Amino acid sequence: MKQVNVHEAKTHLSRLLARVEKGEEITIARSGKPVARLVRIPSRKKRVFGKYRGQIDMSQFEAADAEIKETWKKALRKRGLL
Repeated sequence: MKQVNVHEAKTHLSRLLARVEKGEEITIARSGKPVARLVRIPSRKKRVFGKYRGQIDMSQFEAADAEIKETWKKALRKRGLL
């Protein structure tokens, strides 16, 4: 693990990030005392849309949708906007 000071980190941030992307950990120090660590973020798994299609009962949401629509209609009527 490499340690750099704040000035060097600011000056060479792009280079440091390239090294982090390759898996290296870099510690940033102020006055010789470590204050931060640059580490690679694990890549996220690709999302699969429709993965749960047919496994979720949508009827509970349909009832809520109707209730929400009615609430909005009442609020708009009350304000004379509908």
